Amino acid sequence: MKATVVVMPKASVLDPQGVAVKNAVHSLGLTSVTGIRIGKTMEIELDSPLDAAGEKQLHAICRDLLSNPVIEDYRLEIGE
Repeated sequence: MKATVVVMPKASVLDPQGVAVKNAVHSLGLTSVTGIRIGKTMEIELDSPLDAAGEKQLHAICRDLLSNPVIEDYRLEIGE
């Protein structure tokens, strides 16, 4: 079983990496791009399916360890 955690800067937070990449994309001629946000993705391998308590614990890890809740949002996707 695999869980995927996607961490992105909050919409209200300036993303200088995203702005730099957008500017680079524009310099390459693709000026229709209006915005790029840079985040990070983590894949977590699990040896068994998560029960409700395990999922709650994984959310706590995402919130407290894998993201900075002041400036970032996270999304947890639990797959097979």
